[in-house]
Amino acid sequence: MSETTTLRPGGEALLAGRPVARIGYGTMQLGELPVHAGAEPDEAVALLRHAVELGVNHFDTAQFYGSGFANEMLRRALAPFHDDIVLVSKVGAKTGPGDTGLVPAQKPHELREEVDANLAGLGVDRLGAVNLRRTGGGVGLQSVGDQVVDLDDQLAEMIALRDEGKIGGIGLSNVTLEQLQQALPAGIVTVQNSYSMLDRSDEPLLELAEREGITWAPFFPLGSAFPGFPKVTEAPEVQDAARAFGVTPAQIGLAWLLQHSPQMLLIPGTRNLTHLTENVDTGRIALDAATVATLDALAGEGR
Repeated sequence: MSETTTLRPGGEALLAGRPVARIGYGTMQLGELPVHAGAEPDEAVALLRHAVELGVNHFDTAQFYGSGFANEMLRRALAPFHDDIVLVSKVGAKTGPGDTGLVPAQKPHELREEVDANLAGLGVDRLGAVNLRRTGGGVGLQSVGDQVVDLDDQLAEMIALRDEGKIGGIGLSNVTLEQLQQALPAGIVTVQNSYSMLDRSDEPLLELAEREGITWAPFFPLGSAFPGFPKVTEAPEVQDAARAFGVTPAQIGLAWLLQHSPQMLLIPGTRNLTHLTENVDTGRIALDAATVATLDALAGEGR
């Protein structure tokens, strides 16, 4: 594909030394396409190509999204990848036997196997960055038995992969403040933790990331159906702001994140072209000080 000349949505930030749009695209929902009746790969290909046309150059993916489907769609849509596209992946889990769902894959040799699987699935020799998804706490998969692995052992393998040129930078996902502090000597470039306007329990981690020049790409940026992750779009103050600005509540939630920290990278996923455009357009929304103050005050209200 030809390189786009569109301005980067949300502006640019550096991720593992490479400039990326602050509004990227997460492929997890593409990984769900195969289970939807009538889903066609052409839909995913068109969506990904349109994202590039809109200026997106940061794609967050994983080989275990749809048992390789998301990576296959990225490869089909965008390969050969032009130089400014940054592919970020995730390891720490894998598809279970018979596509029965995800299982932890925390052992160092499994992290390497998943990196190699991502490289093969995408058809590339190097990934811009890879997030080590810890499964020892938080939401989602939990490690037991021999899947409880020391973080330093995992980081040693990730450093080796970086030294070999297979990955450009090391990221962390689903980590505590203490784990992030422990990992800093490895040269962490990005963190993916749950975080939203209404769930700022990881604010100390974000502040540390800002001090260290580490990007922050939140999952659940608008909340979740999981207990304990309130939905941002349901807050009356968010809905009021959306009406005032003539945008959607989701756009208000994303715009607040962009203004909250210069290290913030957004990776919203969607299977809908209209929603994709809305997500990208979030970068044009400038919340005034009064609106920001109102939204800032929502933290800790338990909505």
